[in-house]
Amino acid sequence: MMWTKEEMAKQVIKLFDKNSTINLGIGLPTIIPDQLPKDHPFIIHSENGVLGVGDSPLKDNVSATLINAGKETITVEKGASFFDSSMSFGMIRGGHIDFCVLGGMEVDIEGSLANWKIPGKKITGMGGAMDLVNGAKNLIVMMKHYSKSGKPKLLPLCELPLTGKNVVHYVVTDYGSFKIEKKKFKALELASNVTIESLNKDFSSDIFIE
Repeated sequence: MMWTKEEMAKQVIKLFDKNSTINLGIGLPTIIPDQLPKDHPFIIHSENGVLGVGDSPLKDNVSATLINAGKETITVEKGASFFDSSMSFGMIRGGHIDFCVLGGMEVDIEGSLANWKIPGKKITGMGGAMDLVNGAKNLIVMMKHYSKSGKPKLLPLCELPLTGKNVVHYVVTDYGSFKIEKKKFKALELASNVTIESLNKDFSSDIFIE
C-alpha cells in the first residue's frame, strides 16, 4: 500500500534537524505544516517574505492577506516576521535556509532535479527554485514515484530540462524515502509491500539499494 500525501509529509519531517529553518515549495510540500506537532522545533520560511509560517487556517481565523508562495492562505506562529522579496532571497542565496522541500518531475542518481518545464507544454517559469536548489543547505524532493502516464520519476538520468545539477540530497515519494548516495537511491524506509527488486524492475541496472 502506497503512502498517502500526509504520510509522505511525515516522512519528510523525519529528515529535518531540530531547530532548522525550512523553506517549503508549492504543491505537495505546502501540506507539511499541517503534519507538524504544535510544539515543533522548526521555523518555516516562504520565499514571498514570511518567516514563521503556521498550519492551514480555519474559517474563523483565515486572512486573505496572509499567503504562502503558492498563494494559499496560511497562519503564522508567534514571533513571525514579514519582509520583501530581496530580503527573502538574500536569506536563501546567503545559505541561511537549512532545508528546502520542493516538488519534482524527475530526479536522477546524480542528484539532479527537473521540476519546471515539460517541452511542448505551457511554461509557468522556474520561479525561485533556481535559487532554492543552490542556496539551501539540504534539498528534499517530495513527489509521486510515477507520473500520470505510469513513467518512473526517479531515473538514472533526467530527461527533462534541469532546475539544478547535483543538488538533491533526499527524495520522498509515495513508495519510499531515499537518500542519494554514491549515484544510487539508498532506501531509508519503504511503503508496505514495496521492495528494492520491484523498484529496480523498470531499469536495466539497479539504481535502488538498501
